[in-house]
Amino acid sequence: MPTLRWTLPLPRAALNAAALAAAALAATPAGAQTLTIAIGGSITSLDPHFYNASPNNSITAHIFDKLVEFDARAQLVPQLAQSWRAVSDTVWEFKLRPGVKWHDGRDFTADDVVFTVARTPDVPNSPGGFGAFVRGIQRVEVVDPLTVRLHTAGPYPMMPTDLASVGVISRHVGEGATTEDYNSGKAAIGTGPYRFVSYLPGSRTQLARNDGHWSGRPSWERVDYRVISSPPARTAAILSGDVDIIDTVPASDIPQLRNEGRVTLSQIQGLRVIYMAPDRSRTADPIFVTDNAGRPLAQNPFNDLRVRRALSLAISREALAERVMEGTAQPNGQWLPPGSYSFNPAVTPPRQDIEGARRLLAEAGFPQGFRMTLHTPNDRYPNDARTAQAVAQMWTRAGVQTQVEALPWASFSVRSNRQEFGMRLVGWGSATGEASYALVNILNTYSQQARTGANNMGRYSNPALDSLTERAVTTLDDGRREELLREAVKMAMDDVAIIPLFQLVNTWAVRRGLQHDPRMDERTRAMDIKPGNT
Repeated sequence: MPTLRWTLPLPRAALNAAALAAAALAATPAGAQTLTIAIGGSITSLDPHFYNASPNNSITAHIFDKLVEFDARAQLVPQLAQSWRAVSDTVWEFKLRPGVKWHDGRDFTADDVVFTVARTPDVPNSPGGFGAFVRGIQRVEVVDPLTVRLHTAGPYPMMPTDLASVGVISRHVGEGATTEDYNSGKAAIGTGPYRFVSYLPGSRTQLARNDGHWSGRPSWERVDYRVISSPPARTAAILSGDVDIIDTVPASDIPQLRNEGRVTLSQIQGLRVIYMAPDRSRTADPIFVTDNAGRPLAQNPFNDLRVRRALSLAISREALAERVMEGTAQPNGQWLPPGSYSFNPAVTPPRQDIEGARRLLAEAGFPQGFRMTLHTPNDRYPNDARTAQAVAQMWTRAGVQTQVEALPWASFSVRSNRQEFGMRLVGWGSATGEASYALVNILNTYSQQARTGANNMGRYSNPALDSLTERAVTTLDDGRREELLREAVKMAMDDVAIIPLFQLVNTWAVRRGLQHDPRMDERTRAMDIKPGNT
């Protein structure tokens, strides 16, 4: 989808409802030297290896560079590595950028890459980390201070793609450092374009320009990076001039806002799918699921394929996209948008079939259905709680009496990763623009040893899918690898591993006079915003 910029009018009701809340957050005025950003999702840590979540990844990208990075269109570009090549089927060589300094003035060297690879999968209490992205590395060889060779057990064509998700940290600061040391700033010393100033969890991060950054002098002297979880408050903040850019613009505001001259809309087709993830970690005694009289069920109904198919068939994805998301999402039956590498055109969004859903439930032994609670965040994705309510109504029509419990993301994410929900609404952004990112992280069997399934909240497990994924990611030929990934997409969706709902269109509102390059991976970064005319 091409980049769009539209003009926004003032949503009077939203501004009146949230003016006081937005004003209270206006401690740092927007200006030419200070860029003020407001996002909806909560930032839970500045440790770049702690939690693979978009708000965390957005903020840590300011402080920590990677060897390789994705540009706004999910294409690989050099960062701390100037070049890379496959020396053999089992060895990748990365030439590092000379003259790069850490924020404390020390030199960046190959030894820091060695330390980063070792530390990435070993972060205590990580709710969903980055170990999957270094799982293919058997050994790191330092050829010289600016050359590393990464040895693998077999062919591994995904190496550069995987490393584009791993922030590079220094040995001299990181050795012995805890996640709290990163949050306090003690260990938040990177090579990135901005330096740590302060961090208040769930509220605000302040950054200062790194004048000596290898890419040149960043555009902004200071960055004030705020969390404003309320959509009306974010809208009010951008329209009152208290902030310069907001993410996840409420879909309901867009039709009203096309004639406002103070801000513009910046949009791009996103890589995030919103989906339902049933709990598969329990065989018996499922949580938040009962019979219609409120009595516990002996067996977990989500382990029955017929139940999963019934729940998927009960959903009208078109209604969700058109009525709940108001045109800012596209119905989907998989986790990538059409046109992406490894998108499978044979896997289409299921059409709603309430009677078919009821028949499947009866076949599975639930002719009268059952009861359950659907858990959802209420401040993480556009219209997340509204989407959950709409799906709950559809499931209730099919005979599964569903109530919704909505929680702040900071609480939801911790509980979800502990398997404390029976059914949850979540999202996944495939930052690589291809299918293996989701397969390895959310659909492959959870295994600390194999470093797979780090974000597999429902603990789905299918050994055949694990094996097919491994075959795909170790296949050197691009065409054959795409065929295998498409097979894996179909296998996962035939098994209803997750229940995809729709693909988001990423939307930001930007103060007029600024240039914003919207990203498919939805990250909001000061590096993508420049002074100038829109």
